Amino acid sequence: MRQELMSLPKTLADDVARNLVMVAKLLDDEPEQAYAYSRVALRLASRVAAVREAAGFASYATGKYAEALAEFRAARRMTGSVELWPVMADCERGMGRPERALAMAGEPEVQKLDRAGQVEMRLVVAGARRDMGQAEAAVVTLQSSELASTSVQPWTARLRYAYADALLAVGREDEAREWFAKALEADQGGTTDASDRLAELDGVEFTDAFDPEAADEGAEEAPAQQGGADQPDQSEQGGQPDRPERGDQSPPDED
Repeated sequence: MRQELMSLPKTLADDVARNLVMVAKLLDDEPEQAYAYSRVALRLASRVAAVREAAGFASYATGKYAEALAEFRAARRMTGSVELWPVMADCERGMGRPERALAMAGEPEVQKLDRAGQVEMRLVVAGARRDMGQAEAAVVTLQSSELASTSVQPWTARLRYAYADALLAVGREDEAREWFAKALEADQGGTTDASDRLAELDGVEFTDAFDPEAADEGAEEAPAQQGGADQPDQSEQGGQPDRPERGDQSPPDED
């Protein structure tokens, strides 16, 4: 990316770079803000492939799939690279055209993808199958040497998670639970919610201790739960049970 920006005047290159840094920084947690920065970078340097690619991912993260596809196509024309092929196919899914995603999976570009790209394409195809109501086909699509491998790669957690989700969709709950557990084992960066899915399958419910509404509900229910055979009936004594006061219980800063 730095090499591409060297084609611009230095001051302009610095401005574009700052916007691209903000896109990368905000993309996961604040996608709308990342999108805004990407539009600035695009306005400043639309002929730079890295800028078009960044704009594509920002659009993709905010669900603007038509925009994302247009940017990815532009970046691909500029570079000739096939690495964006899987996400381009997923944009077709996002636009409600899973059959086009499947058609892209049969194109020669797929054979030029590296191993990570092949796995991404498999995930997209499985998603397209499910979009089309072909749940069993989605399960079969995800069965691969990468899924069977015991080594942990950057894509392992997501692949195992997708397989578990596909198994659950066809009613194979026991197997799904096993694969959610395997996904959690491989998920070093917390990229999936495998732990939540496992808890859901096990019937475990979590209460957010910092949720004001949950705290208020618990406070209101507490007197009823504490009542017993040895405690006097408050209504007979003409009084009201003590209730904890409701305060402003704002959640702590995420930092």
